Amino acid sequence: MKQTATTLPVALTIAGSDSGGGAGIQADLKTFAALGTHGTSAITCLTAQNPKAVTGIQAATPVMVKKQIEAVFAELKPAAVKTGMLFSTPIIRVITQFFSTGERPPLIVDPVMIATSGARLLKPSAIKAMREELLPLATLVTPNLDEAALLVKRPLASVDDLRAAAREIFETYGCAALVKGGHLKASREAIDIFFDGQNEFLLTAPFVRGVSTHGTGCTYSAAITGYLALGCDLPLAVQLGKNFITQAIAQSQKAARHSVLNCFWEQ
Repeated sequence: MKQTATTLPVALTIAGSDSGGGAGIQADLKTFAALGTHGTSAITCLTAQNPKAVTGIQAATPVMVKKQIEAVFAELKPAAVKTGMLFSTPIIRVITQFFSTGERPPLIVDPVMIATSGARLLKPSAIKAMREELLPLATLVTPNLDEAALLVKRPLASVDDLRAAAREIFETYGCAALVKGGHLKASREAIDIFFDGQNEFLLTAPFVRGVSTHGTGCTYSAAITGYLALGCDLPLAVQLGKNFITQAIAQSQKAARHSVLNCFWEQ
């Protein structure tokens, strides 16, 4: 499903910049473009990174993050918004203050905490603000296995654990949850659980062997955001987002010697 009309719906990503082009703002904007939406951005952090490591982080000031969001909403009102790397409590609070007033579009929170390389992308002190201030404003939160374990404060090791975590996140924070089980040990499939209080889906896809990609979480949540901007309801956007990321991995390409997601696999 792609937008073909002359007037494009707008999607906004509030996230960090990845100098390697595989994750963060860069992954989000590629995904929005692939779906036929107009991508806008508010950059929370500059990162110096590549597929192997994050070597530096420079956060934007909260005032500048706020100004970017306000500038986008003033002339390019988004039909859907996602967050990625937020890094600090002051940046989270700028976002919660903005989205707690007035009529706002759907908000997808990808609770980016730790990079694939192991670098910490959210200060430990900011986890409390994310839990208590941001998640109650979210339409959907999309934690991976480790992030979901932090949100429910216990380890997760099975599909039943994913299901229980999704339900607990919904009951605790009032937002739908997509708990991603791609890191489940001994699983032969990439299994995710979606729960929104009414619908529960078990979403599966075969693992693509021999491909190590960077930015899958960013791309998955951006695809869901893009489909929401195109007018899909949340359950459908999640299902389409799962197919999008599955194909982006399956049809991945090489940049230098690294595998990179193919966000334009439909074209």
